[in-house]
Amino acid sequence: MIKLFRIDHRLLHGQVGFSWVRSIGADCILIADDDSATDSLKLATLRLAKPQGIKLVVKTVEDSIKAITSGVTDKYKLLIVTGSVADAKRVCDAIPEIKSVNLGGIKKREGTRQVSQAIFLLPEEEDMLHELAGRGIELEIRQVPTETKTIYA
Repeated sequence: MIKLFRIDHRLLHGQVGFSWVRSIGADCILIADDDSATDSLKLATLRLAKPQGIKLVVKTVEDSIKAITSGVTDKYKLLIVTGSVADAKRVCDAIPEIKSVNLGGIKKREGTRQVSQAIFLLPEEEDMLHELAGRGIELEIRQVPTETKTIYA
Protein backbone atom coordinates (compact mmCIF):
# COMPACT_ATOMS: atom_id res chain seq x y z
CA MET A 1 0.00 0.00 0.00
CA ILE A 2 1.38 3.39 -0.99
CA LYS A 3 1.33 5.63 2.09
CA LEU A 4 3.13 8.63 0.57
CA PHE A 5 4.61 9.55 -2.79
CA ARG A 6 7.18 12.36 -2.49
CA ILE A 7 9.34 14.41 -4.83
CA ASP A 8 12.58 15.43 -3.15
CA HIS A 9 15.83 16.09 -5.00
CA ARG A 10 17.75 14.93 -1.90
CA LEU A 11 15.90 11.58 -1.99
CA LEU A 12 16.63 10.13 1.46
CA HIS A 13 17.59 12.35 4.41
CA GLY A 14 16.41 13.08 7.95
CA GLN A 15 13.02 14.56 7.03
CA VAL A 16 12.18 11.60 4.84
CA GLY A 17 13.94 8.87 6.74
CA PHE A 18 12.64 9.73 10.16
CA SER A 19 9.85 12.33 10.23
CA TRP A 20 7.81 11.01 7.31
CA VAL A 21 8.45 7.32 7.96
CA ARG A 22 7.30 7.66 11.55
CA SER A 23 4.33 9.90 10.71
CA ILE A 24 2.83 7.63 8.04
CA GLY A 25 3.89 4.33 9.60
CA ALA A 26 5.95 3.24 6.59
CA ASP A 27 7.96 0.03 6.79
CA CYS A 28 9.61 0.33 3.35
CA ILE A 29 11.15 3.20 1.41
CA LEU A 30 11.28 2.83 -2.36
CA ILE A 31 13.65 5.24 -4.09
CA ALA A 32 12.63 5.49 -7.75
CA ASP A 33 15.69 7.10 -9.31
CA ASP A 34 17.66 6.00 -12.35
CA ASP A 35 20.98 7.55 -11.23
CA SER A 36 20.89 6.13 -7.71
CA ALA A 37 19.95 2.66 -8.94
CA THR A 38 22.97 2.55 -11.25
CA ASP A 39 25.61 4.44 -9.21
CA SER A 40 27.23 2.39 -6.45
CA LEU A 41 28.39 5.47 -4.51
CA LYS A 42 24.91 7.02 -4.47
CA LEU A 43 23.44 3.66 -3.52
CA ALA A 44 25.88 3.29 -0.62
CA THR A 45 25.07 6.81 0.60
CA LEU A 46 21.33 6.09 0.54
CA ARG A 47 21.86 2.89 2.52
CA LEU A 48 23.70 4.87 5.21
CA ALA A 49 20.72 7.25 5.54
CA LYS A 50 18.18 4.44 5.96
CA PRO A 51 16.44 4.30 9.32
CA GLN A 52 17.03 1.12 11.30
CA GLY A 53 14.26 -1.44 10.91
CA ILE A 54 12.99 0.04 7.64
CA LYS A 55 13.43 -1.78 4.33
CA LEU A 56 15.11 0.29 1.62
CA VAL A 57 14.73 -0.53 -2.07
CA VAL A 58 16.42 1.52 -4.79
CA LYS A 59 15.28 0.92 -8.35
CA THR A 60 15.17 2.71 -11.65
CA VAL A 61 11.90 4.50 -12.31
CA GLU A 62 10.85 1.83 -14.80
CA ASP A 63 11.72 -1.04 -12.43
CA SER A 64 9.89 0.77 -9.61
CA ILE A 65 6.77 0.99 -11.76
CA LYS A 66 7.05 -2.70 -12.63
CA ALA A 67 7.45 -3.68 -8.97
CA ILE A 68 4.45 -1.62 -7.86
CA THR A 69 2.16 -2.74 -10.69
CA SER A 70 3.15 -6.40 -10.26
CA GLY A 71 1.85 -6.36 -6.68
CA VAL A 72 5.19 -7.33 -5.13
CA THR A 73 5.11 -4.16 -2.99
CA ASP A 74 1.52 -4.65 -1.78
CA LYS A 75 2.66 -6.21 1.51
CA TYR A 76 4.53 -3.03 2.50
CA LYS A 77 3.45 0.34 3.87
CA LEU A 78 5.35 2.13 1.17
CA LEU A 79 6.98 5.56 1.06
CA ILE A 80 8.03 6.25 -2.52
CA VAL A 81 10.54 9.01 -3.21
CA THR A 82 11.67 10.27 -6.58
CA GLY A 83 14.01 13.14 -7.31
CA SER A 84 12.22 15.01 -10.08
CA VAL A 85 8.84 16.14 -11.34
CA ALA A 86 9.43 14.28 -14.63
CA ASP A 87 10.07 10.99 -12.80
CA ALA A 88 7.05 11.56 -10.57
CA LYS A 89 4.87 12.14 -13.61
CA ARG A 90 6.11 8.89 -15.17
CA VAL A 91 5.14 7.04 -12.00
CA CYS A 92 1.73 8.74 -11.78
CA ASP A 93 1.05 8.05 -15.47
CA ALA A 94 1.70 4.33 -14.93
CA ILE A 95 0.01 3.95 -11.54
CA PRO A 96 -3.46 5.52 -11.50
CA GLU A 97 -3.95 4.58 -7.83
CA ILE A 98 -1.67 7.46 -6.84
CA LYS A 99 -4.01 10.26 -5.78
CA SER A 100 -1.56 12.55 -3.97
CA VAL A 101 2.01 13.76 -4.47
CA ASN A 102 4.01 15.46 -1.73
CA LEU A 103 6.31 18.18 -3.07
CA GLY A 104 9.15 18.14 -0.59
CA GLY A 105 12.15 19.73 -2.22
CA ILE A 106 13.00 20.71 -5.77
CA LYS A 107 16.25 22.64 -6.02
CA LYS A 108 16.80 26.00 -7.65
CA ARG A 109 18.16 25.81 -11.19
CA GLU A 110 18.49 28.28 -14.01
CA GLY A 111 15.06 29.19 -15.33
CA THR A 112 13.09 28.07 -12.28
CA ARG A 113 10.39 29.97 -10.45
CA GLN A 114 10.20 29.73 -6.67
CA VAL A 115 6.73 28.53 -5.62
CA SER A 116 7.53 27.86 -1.96
CA GLN A 117 10.48 27.92 0.40
CA ALA A 118 12.00 24.74 -1.05
CA ILE A 119 10.20 24.30 -4.39
CA PHE A 120 11.66 25.76 -7.57
CA LEU A 121 9.98 24.77 -10.83
CA LEU A 122 10.85 25.05 -14.50
CA PRO A 123 7.94 26.01 -16.79
CA GLU A 124 7.75 22.47 -18.16
CA GLU A 125 7.62 21.07 -14.61
CA GLU A 126 4.75 23.42 -13.80
CA ASP A 127 2.96 22.14 -16.92
CA MET A 128 3.46 18.53 -15.78
CA LEU A 129 2.12 19.32 -12.30
CA HIS A 130 -0.88 21.16 -13.74
CA GLU A 131 -1.62 18.10 -15.87
CA LEU A 132 -1.49 15.86 -12.78
CA ALA A 133 -3.71 18.27 -10.84
CA GLY A 134 -6.13 18.31 -13.77
CA ARG A 135 -6.45 14.54 -13.42
CA GLY A 136 -7.48 14.98 -9.78
CA ILE A 137 -4.12 14.23 -8.16
CA GLU A 138 -3.58 16.33 -5.04
CA LEU A 139 -0.24 18.18 -5.04
CA GLU A 140 0.70 19.13 -1.51
CA ILE A 141 3.69 21.16 -0.40
CA ARG A 142 5.08 20.09 2.96
CA GLN A 143 8.64 19.59 4.09
CA VAL A 144 7.72 17.71 7.25
CA PRO A 145 4.46 16.14 8.43
CA THR A 146 3.96 18.73 11.18
CA GLU A 147 3.75 21.61 8.69
CA THR A 148 0.40 22.82 7.46
CA LYS A 149 -0.38 21.31 4.07
CA THR A 150 -0.39 23.82 1.19
CA ILE A 151 -2.01 22.71 -2.06
CA TYR A 152 -0.12 23.53 -5.24
CA ALA A 153 -2.53 24.49 -8.01
